[in-house]
Amino acid sequence: MNTIVFHKKASGLLSLAAVAVLGGGLPAVAQSVDTTSTQQLTQLSETEVEANTQAISSSSVIPTPGTVETSSAALAPQHSESNAQTSTPNLAQADIGIGTATRGGSSYIGVAANIGLSGGDSALGDGNFMIISKIGFTRALSVRPSAVLGDDTVFLIPVSYDFTFQQLGDPLSEALPIAPYVGAGAAIKTGDDSQVSLLLSGGVDVPLNTQFTANAAINAAFFDETDIGLSIGVGYNFGGFGI
Repeated sequence: MNTIVFHKKASGLLSLAAVAVLGGGLPAVAQSVDTTSTQQLTQLSETEVEANTQAISSSSVIPTPGTVETSSAALAPQHSESNAQTSTPNLAQADIGIGTATRGGSSYIGVAANIGLSGGDSALGDGNFMIISKIGFTRALSVRPSAVLGDDTVFLIPVSYDFTFQQLGDPLSEALPIAPYVGAGAAIKTGDDSQVSLLLSGGVDVPLNTQFTANAAINAAFFDETDIGLSIGVGYNFGGFGI
């Protein structure tokens, strides 16, 4: 009987001891788990901060002098500017040139004889001596200032468009050595009854050689009377200079 009572008490004591042990161990395990989780979260946060810092640093890298990136960045704008500076003057020189040769031949200055065909209100309508010229600007356009000397000297300033002739049936052949033109401008009559009027002009240039060009033209000035003159002359060729 005493033995049974002893075993029951022993079993009760063991049960209490087990409960005590379990009660003391659970907080320790929970504390251990909480500590581990906190450490892991801290490590993850530090890792993310380092990754973000590296990303920001890589996106805002300042080129180091002497490296390939720095050299190429410095050379690229200079190359573009040099191309622009060299191409612009070439284009300008190819477009316009004072005294340049046109499709009708070289620019020239010369003398001519004027034969009055109609009118007589100015020197253009009478027989007089003339100074003629042609100053090319492009391959097709030129200005042809001239002066008909006389009692009422007339200055003629037409702007002309030059043509060229090709031999019929052979488009690959050279142009014929004849260059017609048409033009319009102003006629200025001097003297007691000075006037400025419309001028219409047309003619032809015939290159004779590298030094001379023959010219024949008809000029009509619409003063109070319409004066018409026919001029025949020769000019001395000269070269132009670009602008």
